[in-house]
Amino acid sequence: MPSPDTQHALRRRNLSRVLRAVADAGTMSRAGVAARIGLTRAGVAPLVDELLRAGLLVEAGRAAPSGRGRPGSELTVSDSGPAGIGAEIGVDHLAVCAMDLRGTVRARVATDSANRHSEPGPVLRRLSALLAGVTAEIAAEGLRPAGLTVAVPGLVARGSATVVHAPNLGWRSADLAPELAAALTPAPDAAAVYDARVPLTVDNEANLGALAELRLGGAGGLAAPADFVHVSAEAGIGAAIVVDGQLLRGARGFAGELGHVPVYPDGRPCACGGRGCLEQYAGEAAVLRAGGLTPERAAGGHPGPGERTALLARRATDGNAATIGALREAGTALGIALAGAVNLLDPRAVILGGALAGLAPWVLPSLERELALRTAVAPAPARPDGCLVAASRLGADGPLLGAAYAALRTVLEDPGSTGAPTHSPQYRTG
Repeated sequence: MPSPDTQHALRRRNLSRVLRAVADAGTMSRAGVAARIGLTRAGVAPLVDELLRAGLLVEAGRAAPSGRGRPGSELTVSDSGPAGIGAEIGVDHLAVCAMDLRGTVRARVATDSANRHSEPGPVLRRLSALLAGVTAEIAAEGLRPAGLTVAVPGLVARGSATVVHAPNLGWRSADLAPELAAALTPAPDAAAVYDARVPLTVDNEANLGALAELRLGGAGGLAAPADFVHVSAEAGIGAAIVVDGQLLRGARGFAGELGHVPVYPDGRPCACGGRGCLEQYAGEAAVLRAGGLTPERAAGGHPGPGERTALLARRATDGNAATIGALREAGTALGIALAGAVNLLDPRAVILGGALAGLAPWVLPSLERELALRTAVAPAPARPDGCLVAASRLGADGPLLGAAYAALRTVLEDPGSTGAPTHSPQYRTG
């Protein structure tokens, strides 16, 4: 007979499978759930009942008759209850969103914020004001935070909230957990909106962009589990590696530091101490410089999120030769850097996210050309079995959406762990 611990783990796994099946489908009958996850209808029934009692699933009306027996009722994920809170700290912006179990964004706010070389404390206090507004907005709709995940453009020590190095922010060895707890704890007379068990996670923005691509963006049309390299860019360039549907993090959590892969060993000096790093040819500052712009001029003195990318796209669309040449050079450098990853990992796809997604029409041709020259298998569609190279449908929203989805994982992986909000907001890292 299985031990109680084994039985509990099996039940938790099956609850998760039922909840995910309904969330993925939108609406589904009990019979459909049973067929999807490979259990009997009798085995599914108590699991569905438990999720209904927890308020995670609701009845959505009668199912269409199948021709056998009485029609059952359709199930759908509740539009109230737990929500994942995602936050993003960019070099020049802050953003927060709340996502429900259907994957629908229920609230979102973003603002310009000059975070470069600012201490973590002031940045996190600005972030707290956005969080307060979002959590108040979703509370009015019957939602409560199930977790908070913060995306940062830097290296995060595995299993911690410590930003080891975020060069474009100027942060080193910055433990964000105390600052977040202090900044996010409401005043004594404020309405409590956080559960005492809400997990707090800090992760690299490229990793969260890849998670969003895997769970929400279709990973270039691939069916999960997928193998792909996700490349994203803001001020710097990062990458995340997904193998068999899971993030490859590396021993310390630093896997995917693509921006400092040397593409021209004797090339331009880089702030990291090396020479010829990818960021010196495909990073935002490098592309703007090559296109005859400075970051300040590109944003008109107001460095808002996405403004510089939009300007580059407009100039390229208008046929500006310097801009098109700069983007072509960026694609060439990306192709050189990615060739090693493609040869080493044999991914099914390379997905361009973040700012690169909006510039894909001008970056992709030279990128694909370099991959064709330097890899064992030519990119698709040159060969049906080649490595697909595509732009993310999520664009610059990937890291923020991935953060919100990551914050929901506690509920999706262990639906029985959800509870009602308490009056004492505390946080744990994980």
